[in-house]
Amino acid sequence: MLCGGDGACNFLVHPVFTAVEIPVFWSPEEDSSVVILTDVPSLLPSDNIFIDALDPNAPRRDETGEHFLHDLGNGQSLRLVRLIGVDGARPLAALVPLDADGLDRVEAVSRLVKALHGRAVPQDTRLTDQQLRRARHMLQAVDGRTSGASYREIAEALFGARRVADQPWKTSALRDTVRDLVRDGLAMIQGGYRQLLRHRRRS
Repeated sequence: MLCGGDGACNFLVHPVFTAVEIPVFWSPEEDSSVVILTDVPSLLPSDNIFIDALDPNAPRRDETGEHFLHDLGNGQSLRLVRLIGVDGARPLAALVPLDADGLDRVEAVSRLVKALHGRAVPQDTRLTDQQLRRARHMLQAVDGRTSGASYREIAEALFGARRVADQPWKTSALRDTVRDLVRDGLAMIQGGYRQLLRHRRRS
């Protein structure tokens, strides 16, 4: 958002839209599932059979190239970026740096290639159902806490009053769970949410 001295502001996205209505284009540095498209090396055989399928619809352009979404046909979309100077009418290759995010990017490329070949596309595995559920509970817990709710009230909202009442609150495992949810939720809000864009790796 850019605001002038007269109070008028230019929004990058019109404020009438909700967060779920507008696609978010994360940079490839942050989102390891972004597929980076470049020219096919001349030493490799290639054709342009999939060029039309990868034709961007209303791409976002910046100094790195064209960012757009590709429908995988399974209710999900994959974010692609065609690097600056790459001819969209010529055969394309996916660029996978040999770094810590390499396996994440290989998985994303695999999902794209399967979609292009009409094969079944697996779901994105960066977040399991359990991790998604915990992320939702973290945000609910933080929302409750910032609205003035006690830890016990949050626990009752998340897990049910009967379950909370089953054991003394001061020594309840749910008390510790809610405290952890609030702590981790605050950390996620303060920038930790970017970790959701990558697979968890063993240290």
